[in-house]
Amino acid sequence: MLDVLKSILFGIIEGITEWLPISSTGHMILLEKICKFKDVSPNFFEMYLVVIQLGAIIAVVVMFWNKLWPFKRKQLENGKSKVAVKPRIIELWFKVIVGSIPAGILGIIFNDLLDKYLYNYITVAITLIVYGVLFIIVEQINRHRKPRVRKLTELSFKDSFFIGCFQALSLIPGTSRSGSTILGGIMLGNSRRVASEFTFFLAVPAMFGASLIKIIKFGFGFTVTEFVILFVGMITAFAVSLVVIRFLMNYIKNHTFTAFGIYRIILGAIVLITYFATK
Repeated sequence: MLDVLKSILFGIIEGITEWLPISSTGHMILLEKICKFKDVSPNFFEMYLVVIQLGAIIAVVVMFWNKLWPFKRKQLENGKSKVAVKPRIIELWFKVIVGSIPAGILGIIFNDLLDKYLYNYITVAITLIVYGVLFIIVEQINRHRKPRVRKLTELSFKDSFFIGCFQALSLIPGTSRSGSTILGGIMLGNSRRVASEFTFFLAVPAMFGASLIKIIKFGFGFTVTEFVILFVGMITAFAVSLVVIRFLMNYIKNHTFTAFGIYRIILGAIVLITYFATK
């Protein structure tokens, strides 16, 4: 029962930090320190931290269904209907595929090495602080220029690829996948809304793929307790993500990402203090 309550807490943190540009890893590394599961194996816990992201991803699919589903029913004159394709959404999916290439290739090659050598307090703290500073600087520069791309349909394949390169940087723990891609999108001249929405859509194949890899590595031999813990975490992450995504899309209408930059710097300092205090 206690582990289920802990899973709810992990799901809440995942649902919040996956979409806000504040690094889910930075929060998880602190949460792991104070809230460990008792009745699961270390291998399960490693898999769990990745697979609960599926709940967050399903929330994106639900919220943006009309922008992601490429088919629609078209009514014919004879009263019958047929399935029609939405060309712009098909094009968007090709842009998502192009944007997924950098992280996909580099993730397959370097993911295990990065987890082994860079998943630590120091790396997470440094990336939290560095990207926090970058957010503040970029938003200051952005105040004096108008976005070049204001609609998702205006996003080019070239920009999609370069935003994908920024997503690849998030393989470094503490960077924040959403933070890196949103920052990259803004730097390339996209509006905050376009950068945020494309970040959400890029997450769908990236996180589905990461979850699938972890499940295959772990196998499907879950105990009943492990299955319940995983399911509860995913459902919680899904519910919280629905609220957080809606909040973020409303927030960026009238606000910059500067506050998130400041938060990242503070969190990075806390991670460093925690590391040296418990060393």
